Amino acid sequence: MSRVFFAEALDTVASWWRIYRADGVALAFTTHDRDLWFEGHLHRAAPGLLPSAIRRTSELSDDEAEVSGALSHDTITEADLKAGRFADARIEMGLVDWDTLERASLYSGSIAETSQDGGGFSARLRSAKADLDVDVVPRTSPSCRARFCGPGCTLSPPRFTRRATVTSVDRDASSLRFSVADADKFVLGEIHWLDGPHCGQVMSIPAVTDGQFFPDRALSPDLLPGCRAFLREGCDKTIRTCSERFANAVNFQGEPDLPGNDLLAQYPQTK
Repeated sequence: MSRVFFAEALDTVASWWRIYRADGVALAFTTHDRDLWFEGHLHRAAPGLLPSAIRRTSELSDDEAEVSGALSHDTITEADLKAGRFADARIEMGLVDWDTLERASLYSGSIAETSQDGGGFSARLRSAKADLDVDVVPRTSPSCRARFCGPGCTLSPPRFTRRATVTSVDRDASSLRFSVADADKFVLGEIHWLDGPHCGQVMSIPAVTDGQFFPDRALSPDLLPGCRAFLREGCDKTIRTCSERFANAVNFQGEPDLPGNDLLAQYPQTK
């Protein structure tokens, strides 16, 4: 950063921040009173959105921050917040000289959680240093630790993904049906929406009953038959399923035969 901000009593400086949602939408804002274009993004003037003070430390602990504002901007709506479109979105914040467009990035991380209060909202942020707070040594477990069709599992995602169309929607039960015959294979799987009100979102499938899919999120009232999605099959992460259904036991990332802690509490049995 070559520019020294606030070196004078009066300076042409504004804050900027960008939100990169998981559905591919990128939003950019600035506290300046007019829109600013730089780094390929149009930063919309949003004086009603206020980033908190940015705290940067040399420690490895998370540098938390917060953004709050009114639900008045066209790009941040109550419906999108309720639908979870901002969950785990990446965020970047910094300063910009609105006259010369010299800028500096001061903070990067992701949205940890959002909340609403009346006509306003707030978002708690976690910095990129939070990614260091992970256990690098895998813990033993009877179930598989790998994500299905992800690293470690090695199965091909296209092999277990199908393109399907919504055939019916039951809003009272928050469930729907797709144009697939073997719906039970998608229990614990995912729905990747291609169009409709949930376009770009990913929903988990905790249960499927008689061909009826029950996703983990509420369905939009605007969801209609004909909407398209990719359906990813699910896996219960047991060695039996991995071996019998997917023939992939050689890549099972778990210890199904390792004695558990309850073995220490067992009493000897006489024969």
